[in-house]
Amino acid sequence: MYKDNIDEKIIGFLKDDSRESFVDIGKKLKLSESAVRRRVKNLIESGTIKKFTLELGEENATSAIVLVSVDSATDTSKVSTKLSKLDGVKTVYEITGQYDITTIISASSITEINSTIDALRKIPGVVDTNTVIILRKVL
Repeated sequence: MYKDNIDEKIIGFLKDDSRESFVDIGKKLKLSESAVRRRVKNLIESGTIKKFTLELGEENATSAIVLVSVDSATDTSKVSTKLSKLDGVKTVYEITGQYDITTIISASSITEINSTIDALRKIPGVVDTNTVIILRKVL
């Protein structure tokens, strides 16, 4: 689907606050509520917007960065896809260097983080991991 400048602005507003009403977005863009609603519906149907999510405040979550090595005979993108479907995995990056993939995991407890890491290690092709728990977000 073709995205124009208005679609990009709508996406920007929703990234900043996915709860912002279509009426408020419309006022900012000088569009009607129904025009914004239609554009968002089209963005969803085209796959540009995959989902709306809830992000808990840092005081309610424990996060970890997990570096993952993939067996050289395994397609890294297939491992990345499987990682992205695990509960608690918020972001997956394919990277260069000693490790092939890094993931950001977030959960309500260390126990849940550990469960996600256990599931991650069982994915075929994963040969090594290095996990660091995030103590505090500075910026």
